[in-house]
Amino acid sequence: MHLPFSLTDWIVVLLYLALLIVGGWWFTPRHTGTAKEYFLAGGNVPAWLAAISVLSATQSAATFLGAPDFGYHGDFTYLGTNLGGLIGAIFVAHVLIPRFYAARVTTVYELLGQRFGPLATRWAGGMFLFGRVLAGGARIYLAAIAIAMVIAGTVNAQTIFIAATVLVAAAFLSTFVGGLKSVLWIDLVQFVIFVGSAIAVLVFLRSGIPATNAEILQGLAHAPGGADKLRLFDLTTDLSKPFSLLAIVTGIALLYIASSGLDQDTTQRLLACKDAKTGARSLYWSVIATVPVVALFITIGLLLHVFYDRPELMGGSTAAAGALFDGEKISIFMHYILTQLPPGLRGLVTAGIIAAAVATTNSALNAMSSVLIEDFYRPWRSGRGAVDEHHYVQAGRAGMGVIGVAMLIVAVLSFYWQHYAKLGLLEFALSVMVFAYAGLIGVYMTAIFTTRGSTASVIAALIAGFVVVLLLQPLVAAGIGLPSMLQHLAFPYQLCAGTVVAFLVAVAPAGPRIAQE
Repeated sequence: MHLPFSLTDWIVVLLYLALLIVGGWWFTPRHTGTAKEYFLAGGNVPAWLAAISVLSATQSAATFLGAPDFGYHGDFTYLGTNLGGLIGAIFVAHVLIPRFYAARVTTVYELLGQRFGPLATRWAGGMFLFGRVLAGGARIYLAAIAIAMVIAGTVNAQTIFIAATVLVAAAFLSTFVGGLKSVLWIDLVQFVIFVGSAIAVLVFLRSGIPATNAEILQGLAHAPGGADKLRLFDLTTDLSKPFSLLAIVTGIALLYIASSGLDQDTTQRLLACKDAKTGARSLYWSVIATVPVVALFITIGLLLHVFYDRPELMGGSTAAAGALFDGEKISIFMHYILTQLPPGLRGLVTAGIIAAAVATTNSALNAMSSVLIEDFYRPWRSGRGAVDEHHYVQAGRAGMGVIGVAMLIVAVLSFYWQHYAKLGLLEFALSVMVFAYAGLIGVYMTAIFTTRGSTASVIAALIAGFVVVLLLQPLVAAGIGLPSMLQHLAFPYQLCAGTVVAFLVAVAPAGPRIAQE
């Protein structure tokens, strides 16, 4: 039974939206005169604020909804991916961040321009924009479907469009005037809300389980079928498993290198600190802080397993766990939200979902706009005559509008896309960016560790990385007759394969060190 969205729930959500509006106004700088102030918050962001903003931006609605679902069906192995995050952070902190600060860049792709020429910068920036629009739109969709279920009571293309529009508009308004400085402080508010709502759900859920903590732990360690739901690392060598230890130290580590060091969405925050050491420190703090946050959401999933599937721990009976809502397949956490949460708490969780989505979206809007303006529009406009710096601030605001519309379109298209996908929410969200990351990692490894490559080989490598990942998608791989192992290759290994091919293509020519457009 779907419990109606009550007046108390609406009051909680409206209070959250009011807090967002007031916070957006309060934290907005009264004057933003340069593009650096707009896109890098003036370059004096403290490490702790950058760390929370990175954490808030990366832990999207996919984590809010997907991690409990993963815990319900599996164990703690997704938490183990933070080992890959630490490996990636070490590389980014000691190799990439110092280079970015030394080059005094606004976007990470400008570094390629210094190495291979301006055309390489624009191709890399274009690959980021393409991949981030896909990933951002997909994450908006995941939040929109939850909001449509909870508030509207039905799921279709129309309600998805309405919910997604609200999310994009909220994100746009919260960053439009003040740029990154607004995003950073609002991210802090969003972080408190979505973590606070998760803690509230955890307490409520635990209160509904009569077993003791010791009994619950014992039951999770000896789940039906001999499974250990407290397992942290999966030692399998099965290449179809996306969160095994082998996948973590290879593809997941590469994923974190790309997301932390080559993805402007995250790296923008690190570049906004006063120096490279502060940026590196904020990255380490964000990785460490991610562990308890992800553990919180997975623990909710483990307790949902007890609540729905373990009658011996529930006093002899459990609630029915549905799989469909209005014909739509939903996660177990969404089912719990729809059928078990009382008025007020349901509104708080809805606010938490919105907060997670807005925190991810507003950062993506600002980051993509910075690439659009600094790597594409500024070079074009500068060649047609000088303009004052505030012109680029205004252009950045317009750029966010363009990006927002593109993400909204992808969010609606994802409604149909998800009907044909067999991935869980976490895999769906993480695997989308692999298309863009493979080529970017291969190109940056070439730029940093070799003296080879040219503008043409960089462009070819970016395309090659994308094509390899595309060919390794299960439906495509089966359609072209690839071996069975490659037809079921998990996304971390797809990233590894795409990166290797992109690197080999990029280093093929000796070429001049700096190629002209």
